[in-house]
Amino acid sequence: MKTTSPLKPMCTVIFLFLFGVSAVAAPNWPTWRGPNMMGIAEGNPPLTWSEEQNIRWKAPLEGDGSNSTPVVWGDKMFFQIAVDTEKQPAEAAAPAATGRRGRGRAPSTLYQFKVACLDRHTGKTLWTTQVAETVPHEGHHGDHGFASYSPVTDGTHVWASFGSQGLYCLTMDGHIKWQKDLPRMRMRGAFGEGNSPLLVGDTLVVVGDQEDQSYIIAFDKDTGDIRWRQDRDEPTAWTSPIAAEVDGKTQIIVNGRNRIRSYDAETGQVIWQCGGQTENVVPTPVLGHGRVYCTSGFRGAKLSAIQLGRNGELTGTDAVVWEVNEHTPYVPSPLLYGEKVYVLSGNNGVVSCY
Repeated sequence: MKTTSPLKPMCTVIFLFLFGVSAVAAPNWPTWRGPNMMGIAEGNPPLTWSEEQNIRWKAPLEGDGSNSTPVVWGDKMFFQIAVDTEKQPAEAAAPAATGRRGRGRAPSTLYQFKVACLDRHTGKTLWTTQVAETVPHEGHHGDHGFASYSPVTDGTHVWASFGSQGLYCLTMDGHIKWQKDLPRMRMRGAFGEGNSPLLVGDTLVVVGDQEDQSYIIAFDKDTGDIRWRQDRDEPTAWTSPIAAEVDGKTQIIVNGRNRIRSYDAETGQVIWQCGGQTENVVPTPVLGHGRVYCTSGFRGAKLSAIQLGRNGELTGTDAVVWEVNEHTPYVPSPLLYGEKVYVLSGNNGVVSCY
């Protein structure tokens, strides 16, 4: 369902002057963490801002304030939104899963899952398309919501994964081109889902690490047909896959607790794997200097620099160039800029540089 009606002001999107400056150097921010998923935007941003200072515009969005990070192409910004209708379903839902200490408690009301498009210059809503309406079978951690996945775009289409609520391909003006069901996920602690999809060439890749059978699936971006699927021996994680060009072939690298793995983008076969990270892996890896840098920091600490261009089992080999076992992040992804890797320590607000 597509609508251009005004949005209920439950959440406010703030467009910082920062984004306006960085857009001069990189007009498109097509995926989670931007170009090449590195989290880098060149420019001269302000060092301070507030709701009045260095803000170009503010606009209301539906949802509870936990909407996805935006992606940008040309004059358009795209978000994913989950809206509690506060309405009961016509038929009783299955028994809800609950998380410990009240976190992750599943709702009993219908949620609408939507993709929204805004004008990047004014904040005006151009369209909103509802892609699903259902009662989520699990809840989520209080730090995020049901729309934690970021969409991805190539300027022709927008792809949005809502995990257990499905995968959707939309045109740039908000029409659904295709949709696919994804396996229903059971997350640790019912803490919610949030692995953003990866677009590499004409292939769309989604990862679902969970307490049941984890998976990685490659779809044809134009048709939604499955190109390949591999089961993953991994528990719940929230990391997103990245792509690397190595010796003329595209690899898809996924962080994980048991193993960091690299898959052949064409076939899905594992090219290499290496001893994994801590529990509850969230950070997305970064690439540079012929290496991939993977990190995590829940109930432990680990940051690994792994040399690309190798095959097979890399644990304990010289392919692991160096490792750090302190001051690594639980949730935030690392930043590689120049010769330095920056990470936040746990949830402590302390920055470390290596």
